[in-house]
Amino acid sequence: MRFVVHVVPNARAIRVEPQGDGSLRVAVTAPAHEGRANAALLAALADHFRVPRTGIRIVHGAAGRRKLVEIAGFSEGR
Repeated sequence: MRFVVHVVPNARAIRVEPQGDGSLRVAVTAPAHEGRANAALLAALADHFRVPRTGIRIVHGAAGRRKLVEIAGFSEGR
């Protein structure tokens, strides 16, 4: 499954919020420095979807706040 994620670094708390357009808004406490926010994003999504961290990857947009993320072997009905 692939979906668009808008990342908010330096947040006070970790939050995963569905948006009306099918994307997710994910707030992480890590700064957007040296890949820390990306690592926190993947950890937050793994926890939210209850999948292993290794099954999630950033397909596009690793350097920006808007990313395309893929979860391998995950179906929406799960």
